[in-house]
Amino acid sequence: MTTLPRGRHGLSRDEVAAVQRERIFHAMADAMAERGYAATPVAEIVKRAGVSRESFYQHFDSKQDCFIAAYEWATDVLRGSFAAGLGASGPALERFDALLGRYLAALADDPRRARLFLVEAYAAGPDVMRRRLEVQQQATAELARMFGARGARQRFACEALLAATVQMVTARVTLDEPAELDRLRPPLVALAATLFPS
Repeated sequence: MTTLPRGRHGLSRDEVAAVQRERIFHAMADAMAERGYAATPVAEIVKRAGVSRESFYQHFDSKQDCFIAAYEWATDVLRGSFAAGLGASGPALERFDALLGRYLAALADDPRRARLFLVEAYAAGPDVMRRRLEVQQQATAELARMFGARGARQRFACEALLAATVQMVTARVTLDEPAELDRLRPPLVALAATLFPS
């Protein structure tokens, strides 16, 4: 997490704002990993982030507004972790295996952010759930491209594969078992092989 230098500095207002937002996102992820969305007040986020309440409300209208921005932050980090693999060549099953490995590693690397992304989103209201559904639809479309899915049945198989992955991963994150995430990889790849035999 980035910190601001003490005293006078040459950072622009935009750079200071970016650092503050990142600190707030990390503070939100930390607080919600311990307390959950409903039991985390803005005061707790502000205290952990080391910013003023005024600074918080300069960036966000409410706790939910902040959560939506933090959800996008978590989504971008996860997307970035496997973006390079989306353009890779080779058999679809091998590409899926590699992408799944990157996804699981990114979640295990920061369990607090993973919890915010996968677990606390359920408590944050319908706006967050709509965004989550959009993210899952985008991921389903990527799987469909990867496996060359044709027709409604194959597209549904992509959706089912994603749903199985998300459900199993969410369970491990909820139980605070990041070390167990990589063990999901072989059975999920085997499931993909069953759904999309070469």
